[in-house]
Amino acid sequence: MENNARYYEGCGKEGPIRCIFFCEFHPTAGPKLTCQVPEDFISKEKFEAVSVFLIPKEQLLRSILTITTSSIKILGFPMRIEDKKYPRNAYHFNLCFVCDSWARTVQYESVVKKLSDFLTVLEIEKSFLSHMEENKHFASRLRDMLQQILQQLNSCGMCTLVEGTASTHLKVINQRRGPPPVLDHQVPVFVENPDSFQTDQWDLTTQQVLPFIDGINHVSKIAALADVENNLVKTCLQNLVFYSVVRMIPIFQYSNCYSVTPKLRILATDVKLQDECIRTVTRTGFQNPNLRDIFRMYCSMKHGTSVKDLCLRFNPQSLRIDEIRLIQFGILRELIRRVQKYPVVVSKPNDQIRGEASSLYCYFTGQQSYDEICCKVGISSQQLESLIERDYNVAIILK
Repeated sequence: MENNARYYEGCGKEGPIRCIFFCEFHPTAGPKLTCQVPEDFISKEKFEAVSVFLIPKEQLLRSILTITTSSIKILGFPMRIEDKKYPRNAYHFNLCFVCDSWARTVQYESVVKKLSDFLTVLEIEKSFLSHMEENKHFASRLRDMLQQILQQLNSCGMCTLVEGTASTHLKVINQRRGPPPVLDHQVPVFVENPDSFQTDQWDLTTQQVLPFIDGINHVSKIAALADVENNLVKTCLQNLVFYSVVRMIPIFQYSNCYSVTPKLRILATDVKLQDECIRTVTRTGFQNPNLRDIFRMYCSMKHGTSVKDLCLRFNPQSLRIDEIRLIQFGILRELIRRVQKYPVVVSKPNDQIRGEASSLYCYFTGQQSYDEICCKVGISSQQLESLIERDYNVAIILK
């Protein structure tokens, strides 16, 4: 995989199946790697290091097991077939998929389970698995099946297996994660031009909410303007987030501070991203700004430098840059991030020495940002800043 350094465990990205292998418990040799495609992908040493998890104790049978090492992730569904015909009155096996260690594998879980059940049927009907040492046709057929599964699932996400009278259809179904909760102080922004949506197909609540989504109004304000109950607005916006109609971003204010992310360097080389950025941040009715000026403004964003400071320094209007759209585009493309302020009470004053902001101390836990507190209390960030500056019991955490 190219640029593998960009991927890491938990990044949420999907990857191809690198290998499929079949292992079993041999009555004298113990856990045994019987078949794998491609050949020698899993070394003997690597298999032995994880074999105790591949052929596990009874409590873990018929459970999805994921084993992650430094370079690979193994997904299996260990099985046990009880019958007196076996040397130890039971036959243990596990059919496993191998992916990159960073890859998301939840979409393969149902496939591994269904495939294990299919192999169980073949074993019960004609000892397909346990007699592979004596019957080379069974061994060759299993290898062919694994090769077919590997190729077809990676290429088109589905595969049909037929063995005698038994058959099964495998299909990779992508599992979409639910959207995170929508918060009162967040601002919805359209991902695409809202004119392209057929709004008459939305429910009544969504139709009431859509006109007030302008990239400036936060959730609580939208609820008030649309005259819709707050929780209904949140549910509506969560649905729009799920279908990639809107994204939630922090409130824009000229007092906000932002800092760049490592992704900003992509803007220097990606021509498509450059064109999209220029189109988005251009002031209405003006010619396109220079990419150099856009890049300079982004690079000047850092802790302690507010949007107001940037505007005084660069005068974005003279550069034909819309500073609000500039911030929104940077947040949506993860080129920049908001530097949030979290007030926290650092001492416990007695009743005689309570500070200016004492009525708000219950919010100053270090876990609620300025945006969240202002939205709950109904004051501006400037008012909150002024109260905190005069209160020596409160400190600010920047994150």
